[in-house]
Amino acid sequence: MIHIKSEAEIRLMRKAGEILASAFRAAEPLMIAGTNADEVDRVVEETIRKQNAIPAFKNHPNGDGVKFPYSVCFSIDAEVVHGMPRGRIIQDGQIIGLDLGVIYEGYYADSARTFAIGKISAREAELIRVTRECLEKGIAEARAGARVSNIGHAVQKHAEAHGFSVIRELVGHGIGRSLWEDPQVPNYGVPGKGPVLRKNMVIAIEPMIALGGPEVDMIGDWDVLTRDRKPAAHFEHTIVITDGEPDILTI
Repeated sequence: MIHIKSEAEIRLMRKAGEILASAFRAAEPLMIAGTNADEVDRVVEETIRKQNAIPAFKNHPNGDGVKFPYSVCFSIDAEVVHGMPRGRIIQDGQIIGLDLGVIYEGYYADSARTFAIGKISAREAELIRVTRECLEKGIAEARAGARVSNIGHAVQKHAEAHGFSVIRELVGHGIGRSLWEDPQVPNYGVPGKGPVLRKNMVIAIEPMIALGGPEVDMIGDWDVLTRDRKPAAHFEHTIVITDGEPDILTI
């Protein structure tokens, strides 16, 4: 069931988004070669908890009930999403997706960014740029009266125009009192399909774009990697649907 949020609910989600954005600001200086990923996790969790909020991902169960043990998803190179810090040391030349979630007074916000560490190839830099642009183009389509598939169509068109692949097994989602709510928001498809977007719906749009092919492998309980082990990038914002420009909560 798709839930249209009240103004009071949106205020709480806006606060969650502000806390999440502050956690990214705290983490960003650490996203350099030589940093232990566990330190990024520690700083993010500390920043969130100091603001009377909860890291949304820590202890969140997957479909089999296995709980995620960290506050951040830390996905390196071919890891598309749900990678873990695991004490790994950030290396020059890596692409790292950092995905954060916050719960504030029972309401969620969710956002992701991809970082280039030191010197990366021109094509990898283009992958990051284009994935960020895919998010912007998807958000631009998210207006009251439009269809959900308009978002994915814009993402897919831009990614494939630059020779990249859309990961299809993973999608954006509604969000509110749960991390994952209806509707699903795919990053591909033809326009004019799926649920109609309505004012005060809140969704997380999250393009996951691969340098190589779109196929993925699930490794263990959480990690999702590109099958060809070529890098992927991931950007995400939580937004409110309005009659005009979408309202981005996670900046």
